[in-house]
Amino acid sequence: MEKRRYIMLLIVGSMLLLISACGLPSDTGSAVKGSEPAQQEIPANEKDSKPLDKEILIIIDQTPKPTEQKSFDFVVKKLPEGYTLAEMQWISSKNQIVNTLQKAAQHGANGEDGFYISGDGQFAGFIYPKPMSGEEGEVKFLFRNDQGDELTWKKKITLK
Repeated sequence: MEKRRYIMLLIVGSMLLLISACGLPSDTGSAVKGSEPAQQEIPANEKDSKPLDKEILIIIDQTPKPTEQKSFDFVVKKLPEGYTLAEMQWISSKNQIVNTLQKAAQHGANGEDGFYISGDGQFAGFIYPKPMSGEEGEVKFLFRNDQGDELTWKKKITLK
């Protein structure tokens, strides 16, 4: 009886271990398939500090959605302490779209094109018109702290 109980505990423990690993990303970099990791700009006055304490991780998801609008989602996974998102940009040879955090919140409420953030902050992304599909450019995120220091995260992508 004791041996059977031990085997059951071992099986349950193994199953929990397998289940807890499901859904974890295999790559801790940005989630844009087929491209190099994003670059991060650190201000000149902070280049001597530890790079790990200024690390930014943003996941960009271009999975097609069953909607008429074209868009990609993004999630800020890691951000240096004291910094907050201030501005989002799409820069290409054809378009330059710059939205502040406040403008993105407005777009989240009214569904307009550009960067958006939902009212509760749960969803964030970039909505663009169909003619922009296939456009190559750079997405940039600007972060600021209370002292006015800025950090920039950028990534070259092709809009799907």
